[in-house]
Formats: sequence, structure tokens, C-alpha cells
Amino acid sequence: MYIKVKVRAGEKKNRFERKTPDAFEVWTKAPSERGLANAAVREILARGLNVSSKQLILIKGATGPSKIFEIK
Repeated sequence: MYIKVKVRAGEKKNRFERKTPDAFEVWTKAPSERGLANAAVREILARGLNVSSKQLILIKGATGPSKIFEIK
């Protein structure tokens, strides 16, 4: 299953919001450098979806705010 994620890095709080059944918006305190925001988003998504972070694979968008994850 693929999910679309819009990321807002460098925010004051970590937050997770479902927009549609397969689209989410995630706010993270981590900065968008050296992959820190990607790792934080993976953890926030995993908690929000009740899956292991190892089950989430970043398919597209490693350097941009729009990302696509696959849930294994």
C-alpha cells in the first residue's frame, strides 16, 4: 500500500494528520537536513498508523516536502 505525505520540517511540535485515506500531513521538529526530517517522519507515521517503522519504505521524495511511502 502506498501513502502520500506532505512534510513540514522545523516546526515547534510533532504532529500527524490524515487528509484522505491514503494522504497525510506531518509536522516535525527535526530540520530538513542530512535526512533527519525523513527519519522523524518515518517514526511519526509509524506511531500514527500503528506499524513498525521498518515496514515504512520511502519510495519517492527524499529531498522534497512531498513524499511517497510504501507500507510492507
